Amino acid sequence: MATTITVVEDVTSVSISAIAPSEASVTAESLAFTPHNVITATNVQDALEQLADQYFRGNDVPDPSTTNLEEGDFFYDLNDNQLKVYRETSSNVFQFVPLAQATGDMEIVDAGSF
Repeated sequence: MATTITVVEDVTSVSISAIAPSEASVTAESLAFTPHNVITATNVQDALEQLADQYFRGNDVPDPSTTNLEEGDFFYDLNDNQLKVYRETSSNVFQFVPLAQATGDMEIVDAGSF
């Protein structure tokens, strides 16, 4: 019984290919994962959940709020076509701040004042 997982990183996606043993009981939770960078999970299911907790998109008004928010998380606001980052705006005050806005065919990057 052998399981092979190949992870290929790309700027826009991560593909995971797995050749599962013949048993039907294999789950993402049972597949081992080596922690990497900010992903501390030790199985594929938890690693995917950690990734999902870092990136948001939607029509949320106000911006997403969850107990999983951490500084550096991203949110793409579909209403305003803005990419936002969750950061500290003043001492111990964190909020999503626009980083880039899509206007027509052009992306405008405004670093503002950090």
